[in-house]
Amino acid sequence: MRVALFVTCVNDALYPRTGIAVVRLLERLGVAVDFPADQSCCGQPQYNTGYRRETEPLLRRTAAAFAGYEYVVTPSGSCAAMLREHYPRIGRKAEREGRGTELTDAAADLAPRVYEFTEFLVDVLGVTDVGAYFPHTVTYHPSCHGLRGLELGDRPRRLLAAVKGLELVELPGAEECCGFGGTFAVKNPDVSAAMGTDKIASAAATGAEVLCGADNSCLAHLDGLLRRASAPGPHAAASPGARGEARPGTRAGAPPGTGAGAAPRAQGAGAAPRAQGAAPGARGGAPPRTLHLAEILAATEEEAPA
Repeated sequence: MRVALFVTCVNDALYPRTGIAVVRLLERLGVAVDFPADQSCCGQPQYNTGYRRETEPLLRRTAAAFAGYEYVVTPSGSCAAMLREHYPRIGRKAEREGRGTELTDAAADLAPRVYEFTEFLVDVLGVTDVGAYFPHTVTYHPSCHGLRGLELGDRPRRLLAAVKGLELVELPGAEECCGFGGTFAVKNPDVSAAMGTDKIASAAATGAEVLCGADNSCLAHLDGLLRRASAPGPHAAASPGARGEARPGTRAGAPPGTGAGAAPRAQGAGAAPRAQGAAPGARGGAPPRTLHLAEILAATEEEAPA
């Protein structure tokens, strides 16, 4: 089987380790993975902000980039929902405006072939135990597009429950939005931050070492709130990708920042930043680190620290 990876612009620019993890895992399961170089942003930020016509060239480009592939796999529920749900709507709207069926046809060809990462593993490959090893306590945040749009249901949790060494703990208020919502966070920053603060407090109260999700955009929002809450000054903040991207020596099977050569964290090496007002984690007194689900599933016992 050969599939195309739609890595998304957020992962490509800020969290390349997630895309690498998807490729490693799929290849471990016997799937050949292509990365069509012509892929770009799917247009979700433009579309969600009301610029429908400006999104149309990106629909054309995306459909052309993934033409001919039986499966298009992406580690992002929000981008999968854009391609599957909103591309057809853009096409129908253009058709009603008398501009032909080009966009409708392109969307109709692409949408049924698009799978969010956990959907592909469970529904297409038929696996839940992917041979992963991750000896840490984990709590899972279901992002809104995956939960409400794609209706992923318990697929991510089933995959996590099968990981050797992993203890999965329930996240209170898991189905509540984290407050990111793409441009919502820009237009309504106070509301967005308040919602995110509630979410990280709930995550910290679980005592889990890792807060994982299937959308790095939501995880970036939550990670930023954690870091800003613990920063020493009012304007201090970590740079994008500070969850552990491109840190030499960080090994699979351990939360980012715990491998040899990892950069020290705000509260000292090996300590995750603490959110203001959040209950300390039961294990080690620190709130969880954020990590994409794919990176957990790609971790193996052979690669874990001794």
